Parts: sequence; C-alpha cells; structure tokens
Amino acid sequence: MTDSTRSSWSPALVEATRSFAPRTGYLAACTMGLPMRATLEAQRLDLESWRTGGTSPIEYGAVVEEARVAYAALVAVPAARVAIGSQTSAMVAVVAAAVPDGAEVLCVDGDFSSMVFPFLQQRHRGVRVRSVPLDELASSVSAATWLVAWSAIQSATGAVADDRAIVAAAGRHGALTLCDTTQAAGVLPIDAGRYDLTVCHGYKWLCSPRGAAFLTVSESAAPRLRPVQAGWYAGESVWGSCYGPTMELASDARAFDVSPAWPAWVGALPALRALASLDTAEVWRRASGLGDLLCDRLDLPRQGQAIVTWVDPGADLVSLAAAGLTASGRAGRVRIAFHLWNDEEDVEAVVRALRA
Repeated sequence: MTDSTRSSWSPALVEATRSFAPRTGYLAACTMGLPMRATLEAQRLDLESWRTGGTSPIEYGAVVEEARVAYAALVAVPAARVAIGSQTSAMVAVVAAAVPDGAEVLCVDGDFSSMVFPFLQQRHRGVRVRSVPLDELASSVSAATWLVAWSAIQSATGAVADDRAIVAAAGRHGALTLCDTTQAAGVLPIDAGRYDLTVCHGYKWLCSPRGAAFLTVSESAAPRLRPVQAGWYAGESVWGSCYGPTMELASDARAFDVSPAWPAWVGALPALRALASLDTAEVWRRASGLGDLLCDRLDLPRQGQAIVTWVDPGADLVSLAAAGLTASGRAGRVRIAFHLWNDEEDVEAVVRALRA
C-alpha cells in the first residue's frame, strides 16, 4: 500500500482536503489551482463591501501584510525578506536588470519562459544566457557564472531539481541563486532562505487568485539589486510616499514591492494561512504518492512527483477530456497534477479514461 492510500494523515491535512469542491475531476494544479471555500467567501464579502463603499486601500494594505507574513511562514523566511508583486516575470526582470554587463546567467533547457526571457532581454548589454539540461545544471556552474536561475519543479515535466547540488555549486563559484518556486510552494517543502532570491506566483499550488506573487530577497543579495519598479508601495512609509520628488524606500525587501491588486490578496490570504499551517512534507508525500500510484496503474516507471507526465501525440489528452477530466498538455506531454483536492478515485478515473 502506498503512502497515498494510508489512513494516517494528520487531522489538519484531512481538513484541508475538505476545503475544496468535491469530485471535480480536476488534475491541473500545475496550470491553475482551485480555490478553497474560505477564499470564495472572502472574495464574495469583499465584492459586497466594495459595492457599498465599505472598504479602503488602508484595509487592503492590512490584508497584504497578513498575506506577507503567512507566505513567509510557508517558505521559512522572515517577513522582512518578502516582497509582493503580481507577476513572476516582472520580478525576475528586476534581477535581470542587475546582471552586470557581459556577465553570464545559467538557465535550464526548457524552463518556463518567465525564468529565461527577462535575461535574454539584457543581451544588448552583453549579458550571456547559457542553458543546459536540468541534470547538468550544478556541474555547469563556472567562475564566469554571475547567476544560476531555475525552477524548483519543472513546468513541462514535473521534474524536481537537485537544489542542494545546485546551491552548493553556486556557492563554490560565488554565483547568486534565483529559484522559481511557483510549481513547488504549497506542495513541496520550500526553505527560501537557502537561496539568494526566489519568485513565486500564488495561482497554482497556493490556490490563490492570479495577481498575488512573491519575491524573497536575502540580506546579502539585496544590495546587488536596484528596485527599478519602485513606486509608492515601496516606500518606507507607504502612505507618506504617494508624491515626489523625495524618495525614501523601505529598508527591507518591501523596497521591491509593487502596489498590490487588492481583490487578489483578499482571496489569497485564507489560502496562504491554511497552507502555512500544514506540514508541507506530508502534503508532498500525499501528492507524490498519488503520482506514483498512477504510474503503477499505468505501468509507468515511478516518477516520485506530484506532476506525472508522459509523451503524448494528443490522443490521451483527448481521452481524458472526453471522460470529463481536466488535465493539461505541455511540450508534447500530458501532465497529471495531484494536489489537496485529489485522491485515489481520481487516479482510477484517469486509468479508466485511458483504457476505454
């Protein structure tokens, strides 16, 4: 019997699995997460409050700060090291703007474009972007590498990076590390303090509305970046920074804040609190256990991943859709993603659809 079929899950995890609509046939957390009931209720109340003029930017600001604290707890860093934004690519662009002229950025072949395009846009300054296979990333770091940029879990394949080897190699060569945890935070344990920089969008495994994203900045990395997106929300005193010409930015990671899309944060807060209260290692055992159970049932080698993928010319994805199941396809592969709302019945539904 696999971990995913045991009845010994913690009460907190069991309660979390009941926070979603039942039996959705949804197997695409790697594309977009589902909302918890608490998120839907918070957004419903917010819409009504907005309709009647019962809310304000100051109240939204308090929500954002609570969300910052919850996310910091989830990824094991102080809240002072967390900046908020709305898109990972925009936050990666801040890092890309800091790469010295002529320096090398090491990326992963086939990584999500938000982790690659911002650096390619710096080629006019002589910035060199070198891409290698994921399993060669650590061994490819050299003295010429200024930054190593990769995703903790690869979007197209679900492969989990060997972060320890990558971080160690970067350390030996004095390179900065930038890890995208969008496909990991909320399902895989993440210690953002191990990296110089991380980015994460909440609309996948963090079950949040699109528009709530995060950047973590270590104390040593912060002086090497310039807050090129600085606006009023990046000020030491947010409400005292609404007008120029003087500028006093926050002394911590808030200097990299972008003014929030308020309704998104109202919905994100309940989800972030709930996920931060869970044992993420247990969440990963459950999700990857379901993935391995599916591999067993389909006679595939176990992948040890929450996202199970295989090459598909198109017929399997069509069969899944015809059976009322929502999966996704990327880079010529089917992706089946397991999160809190999934269970063994979803595994069996996939097997029936593919064998029909």
